[in-house]
Amino acid sequence: MRLILVGGGTSGHINPALNIAEYIKKNDKNSKILYVGSKNGMEVKMAKKAGLDFKGITVSGFSRKFNFKGIIENVISIKNVFISSFESKKILKEFKPDICLGTGGYVMGTFLSQAYLMKIPFVLQEQNAVPGLTSKFLSKYAQTVFLGSKLAAKYLRTDKFIITGNPIKNNFAEINQDEAKKKLGIINDLPVILSFGGSLGSEVINNIMLEIMKRKKYNHIHGYGKNNKNFKEKIYDLDIKNIKEYLENIDICMAACDLIICRAGAMTLSELATLGKPAILIPSPNVTNNHQFVNATAYSKKFTASVIEEKDLKAQKLDSEISRLLNSSEKIAPEKNNACEQIYNFLKLFVKN
Repeated sequence: MRLILVGGGTSGHINPALNIAEYIKKNDKNSKILYVGSKNGMEVKMAKKAGLDFKGITVSGFSRKFNFKGIIENVISIKNVFISSFESKKILKEFKPDICLGTGGYVMGTFLSQAYLMKIPFVLQEQNAVPGLTSKFLSKYAQTVFLGSKLAAKYLRTDKFIITGNPIKNNFAEINQDEAKKKLGIINDLPVILSFGGSLGSEVINNIMLEIMKRKKYNHIHGYGKNNKNFKEKIYDLDIKNIKEYLENIDICMAACDLIICRAGAMTLSELATLGKPAILIPSPNVTNNHQFVNATAYSKKFTASVIEEKDLKAQKLDSEISRLLNSSEKIAPEKNNACEQIYNFLKLFVKN
C-alpha cells in the first residue's frame, strides 16, 4: 500500500493519522507511508518521531476577523493556496499514492483538493461530533468519511460514511495499572489524578490544578502544554515529578491514574472510553461550533463522567467532584475499539495490483 496521510494543527488531528500508520506498518511490512503537513506545524516533529517520512507544504489558516490584521492574514493565506497547490501536485506526482487519508485541519484542504483534481482517491477521518469547515467541504468528494461519532453525519455533504469510532494507539488499554504506576515512580497509595489541557495547554486548567495540587491529597500527573512554559516554575516548591509540557507517554499516564481531568477533544474521549475510567471534562470554549461541549455531553450520557464548563470552574467545586467520582461505585464497561482495523481494511480496496 502506498498511502499519504495529511492533517495537522493540533495533536487531535495528528495522533489519529499516526495511530493508523502504526497499525498499517504492523500489518503490512511492505507499505509505504508519507505524512504531509504544514512546514511549521507540530506534525513535523511528531511524524518524524513516529518514524514516518514527512513532506511539508506552505499553508496558513484564514482569519474570521474583518480588521486590518485579519485582512493581511487572509491575503497571505490566499497566496499560500497557490504555493501549496504547486507543492501538493509535486508530492502527489512523485509519491504516486494508491489513496490519501485526511485527518483534519486546514492543511488538508489544498492537498486533498489537488488529489481530487488529479483523480487520486481520498478518504477522511473525522474525530469530532461537529466536523470542521475543511472536513465538511471535502466530504462531498471523498470516497468515504470515517466517523468517530455518529452525531457528525448530519453535517456532512455526503451519505458515504462509516461509523468506526476514532483510531487510538495499538494496545492502548492493555497496560496494567500497577506496572504503569511503577514506571512513573508512584509508590504511595494516594489516588492518582491525571490532568491536561491539550497539546497547547490551558492556562485556566493549569491554574485550577495548581490549587488542587497545593492541597496534597493526590498523586498528580499533569501536562501543562506548549503555550504555558512558565507553569513548571509555579509548582517548583511542590516537588511533583510527573509534570511535563507534553505527556508523550499518555498511554502509561492514563493506565496509572484513577481519574482524569481534561478537555473534551474527540481523541481523548475515545481513549477514555477504552479504559472505562471516571473523568471530569472541561470543554474548551475556544473551538469551532463549541464542538467540545457537544463531545462532552454525548460522552457523559454513556460513561462515568461529569462536565464542568470553564466559566463554572472553581477549585472547591472541582475538588468535591473529584472526591465524588473517586468514591463512586458506578462502573461502566470499557468500550472496544477497532477503528484502525476497519480503516485499514477499507484502504486496502484501493491498492493497485
